[in-house]
Amino acid sequence: MSDPRVARRDVIALVLAAVCWGLGTVISKAALGEIPPLTLFPIQLAASLVVLLVLMRSHGVPLRVDGPPSLGRLGLLNPGIAYALSLLGLTTITASLSVILWALEPLMILVLAAWFLRESMTPNVIVLSLVAIAGMIAIIYDPAAGGAVLGLSLTLAGVACCAAYTVITRRWIPDAKETSQVVLAQQAHGLGVALVFVVIVGVAGGAIAPNSLTPPGLASALGSGVLYYAGAYWLYLGALRRVPAAVAAVSFYLIPIVGVTAGALFLGERLDPMQWVGVMVVLAAVFAIWRLDIATVGSPVSARLDRADSRFRGP
Repeated sequence: MSDPRVARRDVIALVLAAVCWGLGTVISKAALGEIPPLTLFPIQLAASLVVLLVLMRSHGVPLRVDGPPSLGRLGLLNPGIAYALSLLGLTTITASLSVILWALEPLMILVLAAWFLRESMTPNVIVLSLVAIAGMIAIIYDPAAGGAVLGLSLTLAGVACCAAYTVITRRWIPDAKETSQVVLAQQAHGLGVALVFVVIVGVAGGAIAPNSLTPPGLASALGSGVLYYAGAYWLYLGALRRVPAAVAAVSFYLIPIVGVTAGALFLGERLDPMQWVGVMVVLAAVFAIWRLDIATVGSPVSARLDRADSRFRGP
């Protein structure tokens, strides 16, 4: 790495993004007990958008994306269609199986980045990615996990949407002036998709109204939305400006670790020895990938010079 300070900053941002995603998932469990998943989704996005709007206004950041206009429309893909498909798939498969399927996303990104961004698929990164997946399976594998073909298909389609989103965003985001503008525009488009799905489910006679809504449930819905969308996406896209897509996506392997750790600390859940082994394997694989010279897996895009830093441009 030519500049270890930049590399360290990006690693911290990616780890914090994984923490936000993991904690957001755990916190949303309380909300899911009261609010149907497809209804919770737009509530979370709305909370994220409100926080982003307030922070950007208070710092005088324009709301319009200063960069490729198509960047904002990628929100239709992720979080819009991708998370809607994932939530629909989760209705017929177990949570453990869903997490295992989502572990394929970094590998999909590795292949797509090599194809579209000409990032090198080095043997070290491929092998370490497979090791990380094995560790993830050890953490969350449930022998009773199963699911219907439809659920598997919907989840894999959602994973593919997210993988494509990362690669396309990596291609264009260096040309955007502010990361916060991109996050705001993408999540506004994603909210539109989420509301369409709510209407479709409602017309079809599905449950969209909360069974009950307590203050803790509402706080969980809003808090998880701020963490999962505003915080995580800003950190992740900020690092994605400089880090190759395949390397940035490695942070996704940390999300289950954050989830099970938070469950152990706050929900009294216990990890068996095999899960602890999985945690150690994932951590070792992830940080081994990040210690590799990013230039060996980089792309022509990564050679672009950054513009002047801004408080809301990205980490």
